[in-house]
Amino acid sequence: MINANNSNQLERLVREMCKLPAETEWTEFKENNDDPQMIGELIAALSNTAALCEVETAYCIWGIRNSDHNIVGTTFKPETAKKGNQDLESWLVQMMQPRLHFQFHRLQVDGQQIIVLEIPAARGRPTAFSGKEIVRIGSNKRSLQDVPEIERKLWRSFDNTPFEKQIALSDQNEKDVLRLLDYESYFQIQDIYLPSETDGVLECLINDRLIQKNDSGHYDITNLGATLLSRDLGSFPTVSRKRIRLVIYDGRGRIKTKREIEGTKGYATGFSGLMDYLKALLPRNEVIGDAIRREVPLYPDLALRELIANALIHQDFTISGAGPMVEVFDDRVEVTNPGIPLGDVERLLDQPPRSRNEALAAFMRRIGLCEERGSGVDKVVFETEFYQLPPPRWEISGESFRAILFSHKDLRDMDRDERNHACYLHASLKHVMREPVTNTSVRERFGIEEHNSAQASRIIRDALDAKLIKPYDLNQGKKNARYLPFWA
Repeated sequence: MINANNSNQLERLVREMCKLPAETEWTEFKENNDDPQMIGELIAALSNTAALCEVETAYCIWGIRNSDHNIVGTTFKPETAKKGNQDLESWLVQMMQPRLHFQFHRLQVDGQQIIVLEIPAARGRPTAFSGKEIVRIGSNKRSLQDVPEIERKLWRSFDNTPFEKQIALSDQNEKDVLRLLDYESYFQIQDIYLPSETDGVLECLINDRLIQKNDSGHYDITNLGATLLSRDLGSFPTVSRKRIRLVIYDGRGRIKTKREIEGTKGYATGFSGLMDYLKALLPRNEVIGDAIRREVPLYPDLALRELIANALIHQDFTISGAGPMVEVFDDRVEVTNPGIPLGDVERLLDQPPRSRNEALAAFMRRIGLCEERGSGVDKVVFETEFYQLPPPRWEISGESFRAILFSHKDLRDMDRDERNHACYLHASLKHVMREPVTNTSVRERFGIEEHNSAQASRIIRDALDAKLIKPYDLNQGKKNARYLPFWA
């Protein structure tokens, strides 16, 4: 959006528009035509066409001659124009459905008066003027209902404008872009050469859709760029509340807080530092094996990494006032993000995850900050089994999703529900690995000695009774029995 107080931005916009070889589908040039009906229809048409063309803003500029794009000035004065006895702008607002935040801007260019009408692209539904939905085709305005193919395309476009592509901060010059985004880390974490020229740096950021050149010759920073590379997320209003919070509690409840910090960097540039800080805070167990004393983490590093990365990637950015959070208790770590999963919570292990933020997820995978698609939850379950921890949990709470990783607990201290859930996740993991669940594999999962195989049989029986697993073959014998998750 144009800063109304920034005359320099407005002048740059006008001069860039004059350079166009012809009107684009989302720009219109006028000299003095001030017919209210024409202006209203044009606003609706340009708004809808901008959405079709995947641009944020359309423009109508008075004072530029359409034939050669020379600046000739205009006598049109929107602030004094009328429709009947009503102010033009007030009348236009009332005639638009839904309400549209268009703006008129006045400026002087080369001594001539210019009027710029800034029109936001339609969002969620087509823009209508006086109940009529209009679209621009070439230089002509058409009723949307007369072009059904374009109408379908427009409705599809409303589902195809993800948060990542929207603008976090507009109209930044080259220095501002490099000041706001940690471009050095962008090249470092990808282990690629840092161009010596600013143009080379900006070209790379444009190619990854972290920034985009705007109509006034400057740059807009996308939400994707701000989320991944910002030196300070607080510099971007759209993502300032998406900073990850780390809270350390004293005990097993939220009554007493020992420490609380809030991340400031973008997710790509700050993730490794966050993980290092968290691992330094978490206690470690000291064990003796083969007469060698060593420390092992209380929680598997890979499992923590996956849960936190997933919270960042799969959060719903449209939920305001909430961001990802990591809470550390004496007996568990809870990782929460706004937004509930798009798939079945009980089937996260075997179903490929569906992400709201595909571009964010793709970049995080590309730089190795999370596992490839579909393997993250598998890794978490595998690590908890390898360390013989209680099974992880996934819960929905209101509009939030929470993943819980528990510290070590002896089998005798696990209740039946924990054992059943562990057995179910074990069966699910084995199934996606194309391996059977047997008494032996259950003993390995829980660390049960061979002479206590009856204990493993009891765990299997309880999971069968809870209908979380089922026999591989209804006619199988007990000695070589195999099992599957209930959904297999």
